[in-house]
Amino acid sequence: MAWIANESWEALTPEEQEKFARICPDFVSELRSRTDSLSQLQEKMQEYLNSGLRLGWLINPQKQQVEIYRQNQEMEIVKLPTTLSGEDVLPGFVIELPIFSN
Repeated sequence: MAWIANESWEALTPEEQEKFARICPDFVSELRSRTDSLSQLQEKMQEYLNSGLRLGWLINPQKQQVEIYRQNQEMEIVKLPTTLSGEDVLPGFVIELPIFSN
């Protein structure tokens, strides 16, 4: 799942909006499957950060944790969260994580 701010989208030309836009999302969420390589997903999240990502979640059911990526901050690991917040990037957006509920 990814989200791009309206102002970022509107800054693109109409031609760019019609094609595959070369724009980094402001927010992205990745859900690790059993067959996904954790290191590859972590590298992908770092690439997003390097390209301008403001908030990213790497949801890892296998380790029962979420890695939270933010611009200019260390990655934060949260064990067994039941909800996640969109913080200042997506104010009011909250997602419940039943995979971590008892």
